Amino acid sequence: MKKILFVSSEAVPFIKTGGLADVTGSLPKYFNHKKYDVRVILPKYACMEEQFKQQLEPVTEFYVELGWRKQYAGILKAKADGIQYYFVDNEFYFAGSRPYGEIYQDVEKFAFFSKAVLDALENIGFLPDIIHCHDWQTGLIPVFLEKVYKKRDPYKQIRTIFSIHNIRFQGRWKLPEVKDVTGLPEDVFTAEGIESYGESNYLKGGIVYSDAVTTVSKSYAMEIMTQQGGEGLDGVLRRYGFKLFGIVNGIDYEAFNPQTDAYIPFHYTAKNVLAQKKKNKQKLQEASNLPKSGDTFLIGMVSRMSFQKGFDLIACMMEEFLAKEQVQVVVLGTGEERYEQMFCYFAEKYPDKISVKIGYSEQDAHLIYAGADAFLMPSLFEPCGLSQLIAMRYGTAPIVRETGGLKDTVEPYNKFTQEGTGFSFANFDAKEMTEILYSAMDLYNTQKRNWNDLLIRGMNQDFSWSGSVEEYEKLYENVCRI
Repeated sequence: MKKILFVSSEAVPFIKTGGLADVTGSLPKYFNHKKYDVRVILPKYACMEEQFKQQLEPVTEFYVELGWRKQYAGILKAKADGIQYYFVDNEFYFAGSRPYGEIYQDVEKFAFFSKAVLDALENIGFLPDIIHCHDWQTGLIPVFLEKVYKKRDPYKQIRTIFSIHNIRFQGRWKLPEVKDVTGLPEDVFTAEGIESYGESNYLKGGIVYSDAVTTVSKSYAMEIMTQQGGEGLDGVLRRYGFKLFGIVNGIDYEAFNPQTDAYIPFHYTAKNVLAQKKKNKQKLQEASNLPKSGDTFLIGMVSRMSFQKGFDLIACMMEEFLAKEQVQVVVLGTGEERYEQMFCYFAEKYPDKISVKIGYSEQDAHLIYAGADAFLMPSLFEPCGLSQLIAMRYGTAPIVRETGGLKDTVEPYNKFTQEGTGFSFANFDAKEMTEILYSAMDLYNTQKRNWNDLLIRGMNQDFSWSGSVEEYEKLYENVCRI
């Protein structure tokens, strides 16, 4: 049996700020547990909900040598969905009201976390065949393993895989300070190592020193090797392209299931999607203080409000769109103040057309997926995206820009062949997005049968983790042969 250790800064159900937590919290349980013993290790944040803290059982404690410092590390454990989780405890590093702080704090925090994870392996009696690291917060694990720990027998056979969930976030900080914190040898802080544009770069460390690199869709793997998509690391990724793999994310089909979802009032399958969605739509309109109308074309958005998500395009066309008859928009999310203010302005101006909730609620999100007619995701870039997968699962037509995982997962509607699972546009252009939006609305208004068939095709897609897990298992086998 192969032993796999997932290392992440967050994972559901214990701590979540974004899609990384959904992946690291749901993917492990889909492996064949007769062949793979998959476990997860996380920081024990002070901001973790009390219900989860009460589940934790102490395992061991030790001290971590971090440069010239010695820092305490406690290890606790808990189980969720049959998966063994471990937690690294240190009240100095993991205090605070949120998991992440200022970058100068986080680079030391996650250097400590990386070493604590490696030190913990012998202490918990779990020496994995592969350490699967996720995002820049774990980028130093392959570096420490290669430069420090492989000198010791128990660590010599361990292999590492590094997954990039969003290349924009890299863990960059001043070289002298990272040298001081980590105590790593000088050759690590060169252009051949983790130095990038005069700074240390944790994400680059993961790319250079791991045995394989993955990212969350095949298109995104190609995009990050270009100057436009590589965020300054395209040259490094082209150099190491031989070990870069794109494996599309999946979603948890137990958590997102319109047949059983406890968050939605009316359950349904592909066989009765139109009738039941109409009832959920009325509940969504009611909950959003919008006029009830089954004929109104209702667009949903559940998103972090940032430039990455294409909100500049929405700002350009919202006035024109809301001026039309028989349209409604329901928005749920939080983020940059300028976008929050934009939506609040439109909600005040068009109270019968748009409802905006600043914040996040799992129940509200599920009702939007189940009650909206279409789901808008005009992202500037999108490594994978989960919302379009959830939307299709719930029979809601995705309208997306052709980038990253959106391009890989949404087949554009073809009116001549009656194929496709959603609508898409190529350029980051408000006019092009608006034209596609109107095309979707026209199909909804004038060709109900074709619209229904589109929704059914989306619902019949398989975006569970099963296909992705097969690709990861093949990669694990290949990496173990290195």
